[in-house]
Amino acid sequence: MGITAEDEGWMRHAIRLAQNAETQGEVPVGAVLVRKGECLAEGWNTPISLHDPTAHAEINTIRNAGKVLQNYRLVHTTLYVTLEPCVMCMGALVNARLERLVFGAYDPQRGAVCSVLQLTDADFLNHKIEWQGGVLEQSCSGLLTDFFKSRRRR
Repeated sequence: MGITAEDEGWMRHAIRLAQNAETQGEVPVGAVLVRKGECLAEGWNTPISLHDPTAHAEINTIRNAGKVLQNYRLVHTTLYVTLEPCVMCMGALVNARLERLVFGAYDPQRGAVCSVLQLTDADFLNHKIEWQGGVLEQSCSGLLTDFFKSRRRR
């Protein structure tokens, strides 16, 4: 499908959400769930502040969307997230039945879309998610690089 202007616009929104995470001392990852051009829900990383290892931006966002829609199935939606999802998040996104995933930075250490694992192609999963990576990749990866550089200086 390729990267669209709409993809870039929503990724800029996700970047602003990632900045919220950073101001709270969290790893700067943000996510927004969209259906028919409207934001259903948004979130950012909060595992440190919530003392919850599952509180990744993607999980927080789909939890919020489930409450909004009063449904655990999030069909016909696109998730925009600043970092390629991990195994846990990919499992949740498949179970939620998202239609499409758009991410910014690739995660060569833990990415489960295409970098380390290719869960979008896994035959054992009962749902396939379309995906697009690398949207505003430099901005998204720069947030993470700068965050970890500042942490190492402390």
